[in-house]
Amino acid sequence: MTDLMTIELKGLHFFAFHGIYAEERKTGNKFEVNLVVSYLPAAGIITDISDTVNYVRLYDLMKAEMQEPRELLETFVMEVTELIHLSFPHIKKIEIAITKLHPPIPVFTGTVGVKYSRDF
Repeated sequence: MTDLMTIELKGLHFFAFHGIYAEERKTGNKFEVNLVVSYLPAAGIITDISDTVNYVRLYDLMKAEMQEPRELLETFVMEVTELIHLSFPHIKKIEIAITKLHPPIPVFTGTVGVKYSRDF
C-alpha cells in the first residue's frame, strides 16, 4: 500500500477488569493501550476532520470498550479491531497492543501484553 496516513494513540492508560481470574475481575488492574490505524487519504491535502480518522472518536471507542470486561486480552484486541473497522470502514490496517501493568503472577516484576495487527 502506498500513501498511507497513520493515526496513533499511544500510552493510553485505563483501569479495567479484564482477566481470567476471579480476583482480577473483582479488583481490576491498570492497562496501557497503544493503537495505530492506517488509511488511504483522499486525493489532495487533508484540510477537514471528515477527511481523516478522528482520534477523539477512536479514544471514545477504546474508553468504552475498556469498561466491558473480557477474560482474555486476545479477545479484547480482536473485538476492538472489528469495532474500529465497522466505525471507520476506510481504515486499511489496525495495530493494537494492550499491556496489563500489574499481572497477578507471584514474584513477577514485568508486564504482560498482547499485540494484534490486521489488514483490511
